[in-house]
Amino acid sequence: MTDSIFASIEADARPRSASLFADIATRYLARSAHGDGPVSTELSPAEIARRFDEPMPRSGRPLAEIAARIDRDVLGDMNRLAHPMAMGHQVSPPLPAAIWMDSIVSAMNQSLAVSEMSPSATAVETRVIRWMCDLAGIGPDAGGTFTSGGTEATFTALLAARTRALPDAWDRGVTGTPPVVLCGEHAHYAVTRAVAQLGLGMRRAVAVPSRDWRLDPVALERILSVLESQGTPVMAVVATSGATATGSFDDLDAIGTMTRARGIWLHVDGAHGASALVSNAHRHRLRGIERADSIAWDPHKMMLMPLATSMLLVRDERALEGAFSQEAPYLFHGGEGVRPPDQGTRSFQCSRRADALKLWVALQRYGADAFGELYDRLCAVTRELFQMISASRVFEAVHEPECNILCFRYVGDRTLSDTALDHLNRELRERYNGSGHGWITGTVVGGRRVLRVCV
Repeated sequence: MTDSIFASIEADARPRSASLFADIATRYLARSAHGDGPVSTELSPAEIARRFDEPMPRSGRPLAEIAARIDRDVLGDMNRLAHPMAMGHQVSPPLPAAIWMDSIVSAMNQSLAVSEMSPSATAVETRVIRWMCDLAGIGPDAGGTFTSGGTEATFTALLAARTRALPDAWDRGVTGTPPVVLCGEHAHYAVTRAVAQLGLGMRRAVAVPSRDWRLDPVALERILSVLESQGTPVMAVVATSGATATGSFDDLDAIGTMTRARGIWLHVDGAHGASALVSNAHRHRLRGIERADSIAWDPHKMMLMPLATSMLLVRDERALEGAFSQEAPYLFHGGEGVRPPDQGTRSFQCSRRADALKLWVALQRYGADAFGELYDRLCAVTRELFQMISASRVFEAVHEPECNILCFRYVGDRTLSDTALDHLNRELRERYNGSGHGWITGTVVGGRRVLRVCV
């Protein structure tokens, strides 16, 4: 290492250097918000890869030169999520205050595994989790942890459920006949992935039929009764609030009544839809969530946070600590009465970013009521799109939107077969996205290829 690296580090820490990157970010936000330029790229993955096909740099270059290349080569062919016509996946255009805080999170580089490594950030995460538990109404003993996303949150929740159902599984593994986990047929793949990874076996995930794209409570009651008569233990029921494909909300009131009566763990995958809790107009879709034992929630979706800002809430905070039955006296000191507690004892992650600070700053800056207004606005725009499609002769809506997700289908003059329309809808999406005019996704719903937007 030469002296030049130290001079470069010192220079890069100055405001002038930081402004190079801040200018890129603000120009991107301004251009995208006004709808300038294409929403995505017309280039193929191979064409973009050739742009970066180069040897590893052995010596440094001026920061301004690198910033210019970022602006040209990286931002030039990215998905502009802040563009008005970006209606693709469930990744949001993040709010500015949270973007700026993200840079400070990286500058501080606190690891939230143990509170002594991140004193203030651990206190902030604990407080934000408390706010969210109160919104969900899951009781004074509730707690939780920030996660890398809804998949990790659901995995951790089912691990806690396994600990309650099979207390010796951590030490002895899953022995005997494993319990089953019930979920709707439209549940996120995170559920079956977790069931398999927890050693229960994929076949122990039981899909409950749907009605109107939601888990059917009548079918759930029937299956639970059959399993009970067979003596088959049920580890958990997973309900979905804001299904990935259609944005549909399961009937938590009915499902929660069944699980509470039987003493079954209820996990709510609210990765997308739990943000309705901040909306006065839409929180009724989550009626019954207060009966949940655990809730997955991704503010990096409907609360417009940067990736990754996700969390798991649990009714009994001790359930998380029981899920990870490990000791590491060189690291964890939560058992010594430390409050806020060490987060590493309740999380898969050891190296944990202070992602809670992004949500904390955004709540401080905009207020919870403003998040409710944002949620309502996104749902209202989706409703307008639904009405336009319903009035069209060549398109048809597959369902009525419950949030900001809508699936629809091109049907033309209705003379083509379903198979031909499947191919045509796939082609329409590819051509539309390639044009740069907009960006949408596609999926299969009810066995048919459809077009899907997430506003």
